[in-house]
Amino acid sequence: MFLQQLSLFLENKAGRLTEVTQTLSKHGINITAFSIADSEDFGILRMIVDQHNTALKALKEEHFVVHSTNVVGFIIPNQPGKLYDALQHLDKTTIDIEYLYAFAHNGDAAVIVKTNNDELTANILKENGYSLIEKHPFDPDEMPTE
Repeated sequence: MFLQQLSLFLENKAGRLTEVTQTLSKHGINITAFSIADSEDFGILRMIVDQHNTALKALKEEHFVVHSTNVVGFIIPNQPGKLYDALQHLDKTTIDIEYLYAFAHNGDAAVIVKTNNDELTANILKENGYSLIEKHPFDPDEMPTE
């Protein structure tokens, strides 16, 4: 029901983001969605990757401050007012949105949202006809092994 997101605390210094992408590249990990929130001294990089567990381990080995968070992903038409329509359903409840980011996805928009109640958020969206992104379409870490 949830996507796993990596959140990294990064100092605001030249080359730090490049080091993250170098680590992921070295391990053949693809970033499929990301957001960066920054202040004068630091930033928080949030991202969805195609090999969550491998990325988490690799980034920790390189001494990045990183942790895994559950988030809700859902699909909306890439048209004016469609995000507003979806958010109205959440506003009718006790759900507080902590952050949200979106990206183009097969002609639609994929929305990633972190709330104070991810389970309720997912249930409300499903009940109102929204398709949830329940896991990365191809995460080798999640594939069964023989």
